[in-house]
Amino acid sequence: MTSQITNPGAVTGNAAAETITYAAAINQALALALETDPDVFLLGEDIGSGGGVYKVTKGLYEQFGADRVVDTPISEAEFVGLAAGAAIAGMRPVAELMFVDFALVAGDQLFNQVAKLGYLSGGKLRVPLTVRTQQGISGGGGSQHSQSLETLFAHMPGFAVAMPATPADAKGLLTAAIRMDEPTVFIEHKGLYFTKGQVPTGEHVVPFGVASVRRDGGDITLVSYSRGVHWCLEAAEELSARHGVEATVIDVRTIVPLDIETVAESVARTHAVVVVHESARTAGMGAEIASQLTERCWSDLRAAPRRVAGLDIPVPYSRPLEQRWLPQVQSVVSCVLETVGAGAGALSQ
Repeated sequence: MTSQITNPGAVTGNAAAETITYAAAINQALALALETDPDVFLLGEDIGSGGGVYKVTKGLYEQFGADRVVDTPISEAEFVGLAAGAAIAGMRPVAELMFVDFALVAGDQLFNQVAKLGYLSGGKLRVPLTVRTQQGISGGGGSQHSQSLETLFAHMPGFAVAMPATPADAKGLLTAAIRMDEPTVFIEHKGLYFTKGQVPTGEHVVPFGVASVRRDGGDITLVSYSRGVHWCLEAAEELSARHGVEATVIDVRTIVPLDIETVAESVARTHAVVVVHESARTAGMGAEIASQLTERCWSDLRAAPRRVAGLDIPVPYSRPLEQRWLPQVQSVVSCVLETVGAGAGALSQ
């Protein structure tokens, strides 16, 4: 089950709010961008009259027309290259990759061109391209449609990378991404599209690089993003109710830039940390966050930072095996209890 969570943190926008889905919030952000900026246009496979594979762009083709919502051939290399050229020429394209797995098909355009052109031109070229894509497990997608590849984009200098967990952040971060003058990768989670939450009406902007403290507790810090935030919140409630352990839950919201300062401040207070994400464990963002916290918070830590993550094998097609691959709430609970126990043992020595 996915928890319902609020959206504290630095935002701008209308005080009025409505309860809508994550998918509808993204749709609102795209509609607002198309309405307010004539340089914005959308392109991707089946995003036009079909409304996208998850219906995120539903109604936009009818409202804004084929010149602003462009159905492309099934060629990620082609339309990402087109979008890059349009961005260099002064447009603000929003290119949708149907699955993040397909980013590898456009790897040269993304990693060798889009990410580097600003640097290679000495800042003379701007590439205000937003790449929307979705990732993660939603049930039987198989190993080529279920990956979580955010670390690829975080590892490649040149991208800003957003990983929203809530409908409000989905709208606010996407609005911010489209307005940025640098290339951004906006990674949605297919398992969150139909979750609901309060979303400000009208304009709503969430700045990149500002984490959100979703829950406050003094015994341990849980750090995550995207769907992992929901697992952490559910685990925190169970830890409190059954074990008397109070956890702070921090949603970093963007992994580039990463608000490590907010996380470090919490770890300095709780003295223990677990990082949770859906992607494979080895070389994942959990390793990077844990490493940065070790460097910053060594004297504050009572136990080694821990990680809860996916397995280091391809995602199985079988749904029971898929669930074995996927981190679970109980995985987080167990890891926290081990970490708190290790910390208590270290203090007693």
